[in-house]
Amino acid sequence: MASPGTFAARAPQDVVRLVGSHPLAWVVSDGPHATLLPLRAVVAPDGSITQLRGHFARANPQVAALRAKSDALLLFLGPHGYISPSWMNDRTQAPTWNYASAQFRVELSFFEEAEALEELLRDLIGAMEHGRPNPWRQEEMGARFSSLARGIIGFDAKILSSTAKFKLGQDERRDVFADITSALARDPAAAELLQWMLDF
Repeated sequence: MASPGTFAARAPQDVVRLVGSHPLAWVVSDGPHATLLPLRAVVAPDGSITQLRGHFARANPQVAALRAKSDALLLFLGPHGYISPSWMNDRTQAPTWNYASAQFRVELSFFEEAEALEELLRDLIGAMEHGRPNPWRQEEMGARFSSLARGIIGFDAKILSSTAKFKLGQDERRDVFADITSALARDPAAAELLQWMLDF
């Protein structure tokens, strides 16, 4: 049986990496309401996430609910995949699922100033377009960009508490871990999960 700390983040940067590489999160609040939104982390000098930023469509009914009660839960799921005993020499092993996840209990505050929204969108677009061979910039939309931006409302999510779990094979025997990583290496779709497992 794995100890409680076996699957913990090794450093705050692990959580930053998870949120940065898998920014689409469930925003869950009373109602119940749940919306999938891309979020960006605000990182302190010590490497920890202090705040998350995003935007809703103004017409989303969750906005009114969060104005009334600002508490929410933000749920991130990183690389994940089924681990089959069929890959192992020791077929008495149990199947499992490896994954990286994080959740944040937050308090949301909204903002709607045009300048702040433009800065928010510029940051998000820059992050999403980074590394692409022909990155897109919002200026290419011309006046339409400002028109569409009026349909959103931005928010800052102050973190009240957080937990993260990196269940990436740390509790496996050496031979079992080797069998798992060997199988994942043969599946191009599993490349990211494999890399995270090797890193941990």
